[in-house]
Amino acid sequence: MGRITASRKQLKPDPVYGSILASKFINCLMYDGKKSTAQAVFYDAMDLIKERLPDAEPIEVFQQALENVKPSIEVRSKRVGGAAYQVPMQVNRVRQQSLAIRWVLIAIREKKGRATAQKLADELVAAYNREGAAVSRRENVHRMADANKAFAHFGW
Repeated sequence: MGRITASRKQLKPDPVYGSILASKFINCLMYDGKKSTAQAVFYDAMDLIKERLPDAEPIEVFQQALENVKPSIEVRSKRVGGAAYQVPMQVNRVRQQSLAIRWVLIAIREKKGRATAQKLADELVAAYNREGAAVSRRENVHRMADANKAFAHFGW
């Protein structure tokens, strides 16, 4: 008998930009239920982006940065006859988004020394310009998938 998949929770758009993606990012940025702190960090980062790129809208920079971090393909382990193969697989839209958010957050949390809003603004601007730790992580994932193209026929 099949399991019933849980329905996706509908998030409310964030109050400043009206973006569901920004709301999701704020929720992932949040620690210990401190949403107002996470919102303050996010909006401070947006202000810093506005200062750095005055001709661009900060929410569009944020969306394009996440778009540049999203992986289109990844490798998954598949056991075939006692051997585990790294099989390249397409990544669905929801997982692309969650991986992009996760990788940006990992990148800013690994940096030390500055305020979180400053680190977030730096990483988002870098990702917008197709640079930075999160984009290099995406490139590594794509490189792994490309290297294991020979095992694509094991895809399920």
